Amino acid sequence: MARPLPNQTVARTSATSLRHFPGHSKPSLPPPLSAAALRKAAAALLLAAAVALPCAVLYRAAVLDAVQPVQVGWDRRPWWERRQPPPAVMVPEEDGDVDPAAAEDLDSDDLKLEQVLQEASMDNKTIILTTLNAAWASSGSVIDLFIDSFRRGVKTSSLLRHLVIITFDWKAYKRCMKIHTYCFALSTEDVDFSQEKKFLTAGYLDMMWKRLDFLRLVLEKGYSFIFSDADIMWFRNPFPHFYPDGDFQIACDHYVGNATDLGNIANGGFNYVRSNNQSIKFYKFWYSSRLRYPGYHDQDVFNFIKHDAYITHIGLKIKFLSTTYFGGICEPSRDLNKVCTMHANCCIGLQSKLHDLRIIMEDWRNYMSMPPSLKRFGALSWGKFHLREKHCKKHSCMTMARTLGI
Repeated sequence: MARPLPNQTVARTSATSLRHFPGHSKPSLPPPLSAAALRKAAAALLLAAAVALPCAVLYRAAVLDAVQPVQVGWDRRPWWERRQPPPAVMVPEEDGDVDPAAAEDLDSDDLKLEQVLQEASMDNKTIILTTLNAAWASSGSVIDLFIDSFRRGVKTSSLLRHLVIITFDWKAYKRCMKIHTYCFALSTEDVDFSQEKKFLTAGYLDMMWKRLDFLRLVLEKGYSFIFSDADIMWFRNPFPHFYPDGDFQIACDHYVGNATDLGNIANGGFNYVRSNNQSIKFYKFWYSSRLRYPGYHDQDVFNFIKHDAYITHIGLKIKFLSTTYFGGICEPSRDLNKVCTMHANCCIGLQSKLHDLRIIMEDWRNYMSMPPSLKRFGALSWGKFHLREKHCKKHSCMTMARTLGI
């Protein structure tokens, strides 16, 4: 056995050395790093972190924006003040199945209204409108007297084919369909208009303003109209007595003798309105004015706003209709040879109105039964009606005083 050289030592076998495969020596350790190298490595790591961190944040934001709904409301400005278009709100998939029945009903009602207006319209797109609820719709009630007056009037029966009855409830609509050709059910959105509405109660006011807003819609559709309360009896064709230059023509509780005098006390139960920009703007103004005068109905509010500068600004031409042709219990038409309509106004309540209307109709039948020679003899006035007129004078004065604010 060879002896080791003087400078050599024998490697002592350890348990660790036995773990190496035969033929391989134990790997040597790397030399320790200097301080300068450590500083360079730390600087490189910091630089890499500074670059990687913003990239990671941007990537996360992009991924979240791609999968999450856009939240509206971070920018408080309205969308039209921002340069970019308004963000689209994402609807969850389970809520996308929205029942379109309500929207379809509105579209369907609009189409039905357009159809009935078109069918009932005269050649110049003019129609006659009245409104009806169940309280006035029963057999023998106001609506029957209203239609009967057309049939008994002078050259008025042909006007019935241009009459559209607007109903406020289902019972009135069913009754209308039995007695007339053109009926339209006006949606009242859970408000019950079927019962008699006492004068100036909340229900009465709601019904009057609902009616006015509907008339605005008719004008916007391009139709001119005569609106007539159902407690007005039609005895002659009113068209020859309308003014050719009037946008808005209205009957009076009291007529002072001049068609343009704003001192006339208007009655909203009968008016003739041409569809144009002026009348549409006016009806919007009239309807919005209910907020300025809470507790008043449309007729009173008109008598307030007829002096407003806005009327002159929009160029609306108002004409007041003489009670010689368009009378009522407040101020009756005195000559049966001239009367066109008679209104059961001033006396309040359904039973009072029915009593008045039946007397008026009886007087008219008596007049129509007279020989033509006697009719031409002189100015003929009402008979039995005058007894009822005296009874109602107190109500007439009270109505005018309340309208004038005295």
